[in-house]
Amino acid sequence: MSRLRLAILDLYNGIPNQGMRCIREIAGRFADRVDAEVFDVRVDGAVPSMDFDIYISSGGPGDPREVDGQWYKAWTDWLDAVMAHNATNERKKYVFFICHSFQMAVHHFQLAEVTARKSISFGTFPIHLTEEGQTDPIFRGLDNPFVAADFRHYQAIQPDDEKLAEVGAVFLAKEKVRPHVDLERALMAVRWSPEVVGVQFHPEADADGMLVHFSRADIKQEVIADHGRDKWLQMMEDLSNPEAIRRTHDAILPGFLQRAIVALLEEKSVEV
Repeated sequence: MSRLRLAILDLYNGIPNQGMRCIREIAGRFADRVDAEVFDVRVDGAVPSMDFDIYISSGGPGDPREVDGQWYKAWTDWLDAVMAHNATNERKKYVFFICHSFQMAVHHFQLAEVTARKSISFGTFPIHLTEEGQTDPIFRGLDNPFVAADFRHYQAIQPDDEKLAEVGAVFLAKEKVRPHVDLERALMAVRWSPEVVGVQFHPEADADGMLVHFSRADIKQEVIADHGRDKWLQMMEDLSNPEAIRRTHDAILPGFLQRAIVALLEEKSVEV
């Protein structure tokens, strides 16, 4: 059986994080069929070539609208190259965007307005599927709504229907319902094509790892200082009953990789 190549684009700018650990762990489940390589985009300015079959672009810190710096141009050049390849080749490249990468891609294609949030989203929250999202394979096996880890200073809101139609993109999910807050609900997932999809939350997050991480004394104090003790207590309560997060962790990114692998090895396009 021929082996496939997976490129993981690390956008965390050298900051220690749980996201890359979780992505590596999920990618490791497919090591019998896929060779994975990590590219530190923001530290090294490194992006993968078109020699890879599958790409996962991570979350990360900072303003996703910042367009200065060589690393940002390298990332958007890579993205444009993938889209151009898929537009002109029968054998497609498969791409999954996570959180910060999702916001960057939405901003790059002007599919919605990307703005700073009034307050930080920090913890575990329900994600609501649109009509299109309810039948999309990326959410196969999940409830509507389902629960996901969500850590954001920024948001993609006010989708541009004309732009979405122009690029063939479909809006798949919204953030939690907040009837007491007069603010627009953010886009939480978009499918660009059968091969390219992204989410504005962290599907890779695992409850056990997050529980250990946020139980550390230094991390606990940092969260309490930034978000308050009630937020830390609520998150620890959510993570102590991890079934909902585990379902999201086991369904979305592993499902994407499994369907991409099957499609590529069979050289037949399926929505992933």
